[in-house]
Amino acid sequence: MSLIGALRLESDHGWERDIEVLVFLFWLAHAASYRVVSQTFDIPKFSVHDIVHRVSQAIMGILRRVICFPTGDDLEAVGAGFAQLAGSPAFSRVVGAIDGCQVRIKPPANNSHCYYNRKLFHSIQLQAITDHRGKFLDVFVGYPGSVHDARVLRNSPVYTGSLYPPPGKCILGDGGYPCLSAPICLITPYREPVQNPVQARFNNKHSRARNIVERAFGMLKTRWRSIFFKALEVNPAFVPEVVACCAVLHNLALLNGDIVEAENEEDHDDRPPEHNLEARMGEDVRDNLAAAVSAANIRVPALHEHTYL
Repeated sequence: MSLIGALRLESDHGWERDIEVLVFLFWLAHAASYRVVSQTFDIPKFSVHDIVHRVSQAIMGILRRVICFPTGDDLEAVGAGFAQLAGSPAFSRVVGAIDGCQVRIKPPANNSHCYYNRKLFHSIQLQAITDHRGKFLDVFVGYPGSVHDARVLRNSPVYTGSLYPPPGKCILGDGGYPCLSAPICLITPYREPVQNPVQARFNNKHSRARNIVERAFGMLKTRWRSIFFKALEVNPAFVPEVVACCAVLHNLALLNGDIVEAENEEDHDDRPPEHNLEARMGEDVRDNLAAAVSAANIRVPALHEHTYL
């Protein structure tokens, strides 16, 4: 899919669509002020502001076409990909990895303390689910940086609407999330220190597979360094849209074979997961997966009998 071909842009100031997209990408890549972009392209500053916001809106218009959940054969291919990442066929039931990422912002005028995160800077959160290649399947952006990853999850559409994974499948998360079988099936590692070799072996495979979401964030930060390594010089209300646009462009780049080396990305929320009385714990699902990992190619009846719901 071509970015320029996919966007629907209507302009009343005569700039070509290619120029408008170039202006937006320049602004995004440099996180420059509208004044700097205006001088670079010899375009009035008010026109730069208009272009940035209209192209951003146009990219948001294709978000659900570019960032979407796999189905059918694509879903099975994702499972096979995670099994390969983990080095265990038991992980073929895994169809995603979830994590959160802190995005720096200028302190908002109101309630700025809510955005001050545990790493001592103001931020909003990007929650994402990726496939085995680091392609984003879902993004949820905008919660204040001080909010626990588990609470962000509980308030996200993927959780409240039980949108993903489908029945019989699961996604992987780090220890900052609760281990769940419902309303979504989310499998976390065993708490350290582990109790036996089965748990240790499972944690190793789990880490190898789940790490892809960290690599995806690392690629995102490499591609848009100016956005993710300094506070965005825009209205905080506009930041979630900018971050979502970066995620869309990340997926388009992967689809077109443009792959970058990932920055090291380890942003675990190591606070204990918050408990939710409406959720069902997933320890039995995790135990069955762990047994399947240690059993290698031996059939484990409990794994195949479980409905994962």
